[in-house]
Amino acid sequence: MEALLAEVDVVFIGRGKKFQKFPSKELQMSEEKKKMFGPTGNLRAPSLRLGRTLMVGFCSAMYEEVLG
Repeated sequence: MEALLAEVDVVFIGRGKKFQKFPSKELQMSEEKKKMFGPTGNLRAPSLRLGRTLMVGFCSAMYEEVLG
């Protein structure tokens, strides 16, 4: 996981109708990264990497902001 976070600049974490945006360096040192994982310990679905942006979880507003 740390290797993936080192390769991206920004991480969006979506859940329901809300999402949060984190600089990846801030997320590496934060407890907030636990929000990226589901109950099985894997990345929540869907997970999408677009260049240096990582999107984890689903929130339609998040996808609209990132993908336009």
